[in-house]
Amino acid sequence: MNYILFDGPSRNNLLPFTFTRPVADIRVGILTIREKWESFLDTTTTTITEDYLSDKYPMVEMDENVMINASYLPNFELVEMVRDLKENQAIFKDEDVIAFFAKEAQEDINFDAFEAIEFAEDIFKIEHTWDIFSKNGEAIQEDFNLITKGRKSKPIPSSNNVIAAENIFIEEGAKLEFTTLNASNGPIYIGRNSEIMEGSIIRGPLALCEGAGIKLGAKIYGPTTIGPHSKVGGEVNNSVIFGYSNKGHDGFLGNSVLGEWCNLGADTNNSNLKNNYAEVRLWDYQTESFARTGLQFCGLMMGDHSKCGINTMFNTGTVVGVSANIFGSGFPRNFVASFSWGGSSGFTTFQTKKAFEVAEVVMSRRNVAFSEQDKGILEHVFEITKKYRRE
Repeated sequence: MNYILFDGPSRNNLLPFTFTRPVADIRVGILTIREKWESFLDTTTTTITEDYLSDKYPMVEMDENVMINASYLPNFELVEMVRDLKENQAIFKDEDVIAFFAKEAQEDINFDAFEAIEFAEDIFKIEHTWDIFSKNGEAIQEDFNLITKGRKSKPIPSSNNVIAAENIFIEEGAKLEFTTLNASNGPIYIGRNSEIMEGSIIRGPLALCEGAGIKLGAKIYGPTTIGPHSKVGGEVNNSVIFGYSNKGHDGFLGNSVLGEWCNLGADTNNSNLKNNYAEVRLWDYQTESFARTGLQFCGLMMGDHSKCGINTMFNTGTVVGVSANIFGSGFPRNFVASFSWGGSSGFTTFQTKKAFEVAEVVMSRRNVAFSEQDKGILEHVFEITKKYRRE
């Protein structure tokens, strides 16, 4: 069977992260949503997404296909139902379609003609940007169970101070000495070829993904995910870093999400709680206004390729778009448009030529090419976000 992950109606709620990737490639827990589905299904998947993303994330359609709403995270019960889908059948959660069977010859899908199968159990759905960190603890536990089932961890070096060692799993090539690991509140997963430097204090749930690093004396408390090849120092609480991003120095990051290729300058701090303890509102790209989150704690949402200088301060509930460059004293406004250059005193446009030069240098340091596909995606994002900038 051919499985295709589609963005679904939640895509716009997940901007700025879905400016540069399909919903399926959002990381929550240890794995991306795509990696979760592929692990459960034991096969590769392709994607239905926006046209400008489809060169990098193509769809492969066969005669018989199962379309899966990528906002939903898999579990054993759901996967069995997905595997059993037959022609003209669809799985629903209330009014929302989770998955359906489609033949290549079907040009139009009319769900009124489908047999509707209700999924009655609880299920994780990533519907808003803040779900990425607020549901991260449960996602880490689910991924930990999936990845470590039937496997044996590498031994924990004796120099480490350990609590609840049974909830710690170390992959091949990981390095850690003279750290404190407390997994009594949730698992600690230490990925292949990752490193936790001396003096770090870790409280789970934590996902330290492949090739990632925690710097000397860091304080990390979960649920936190440090994505592949990211570097983290200072104090981090309940945050998700997708991959290839750096928060390498002292400073606080809490209840936040960073995309890929981001960099926070030394002593960058974000607020995650308003002074009056009121509910946090976040910029909503659909309504072009600030939306209620229902959360008291909510920090920074930063899209791919964005950077900030030393001593940057982010206010509670700040949304930063793609390829923004923020610097200077004072708090920048709590919505920073993509390709913005500046800070609290105002912004100008970060032109694509300069942004591409930076991206190429940054990515080459990690031996990753800045491809024509990447350039095309960022050019499109630049155009569709013009209305948010003061050109």
